Amino acid sequence: MASGRRKVENPATARRILAAAEQHFAAQGMAGARTDEIAADAHANKAMLYYYFGDKRRLHRAVLENMFRQLRKGVIAAPPAAGTPLENLKAIVSAYFEFLASHPNYPRLVHREAMERTKNFDWIVRGYLRPFHERVVRIIQEGVKQGEFRPVDADDMAFTAMGMTTSYFAAAPILSVIAGRDLLSPASVARRKEAILSFIEHGLESERATRQKGRSQTVRAE
Repeated sequence: MASGRRKVENPATARRILAAAEQHFAAQGMAGARTDEIAADAHANKAMLYYYFGDKRRLHRAVLENMFRQLRKGVIAAPPAAGTPLENLKAIVSAYFEFLASHPNYPRLVHREAMERTKNFDWIVRGYLRPFHERVVRIIQEGVKQGEFRPVDADDMAFTAMGMTTSYFAAAPILSVIAGRDLLSPASVARRKEAILSFIEHGLESERATRQKGRSQTVRAE
């Protein structure tokens, strides 16, 4: 399938259209979103929308491409940290968490594609989700191999680490009502990030790594 965006002579207008379209597609899906409402929210006219993106389907594709281009740049293709497997795993989970915090529509957009198994979902999986999963799996496997992590199924652990990160942002509106506070406030998001990273560390840490950590803390105390 061709790329969603055709050409850009006024990038500010195109960005406004993309931002408005992202909100509408996340809330209403591709079928439910209306181009006239998207154009109005972008302070543009429908003619400009069609000029830049062709039609609603291509606009929807462009929204997804824009979202995943940022995911690739900030998370998937980011240079690996030069640290231990635990440090590398916490770094990529942290980067993914920060991506979600700044892209709150991501879970809904991706879940819609997954539930409907659209053609978009195929290229999303091939180009982004599978490479991302495989990178996390390799880090976990290396941690097990080095003895830093206890023996675990790397696929399952990767699903757990990424799943509890994604689900927090996907369910935050509902969970905020249950908790009686805004779970997307900066303070709440920071607490959740620390809780996830702590859970990963203590859930994966091998007995040998725990003993080594204990000895290091004893030496520092002395």
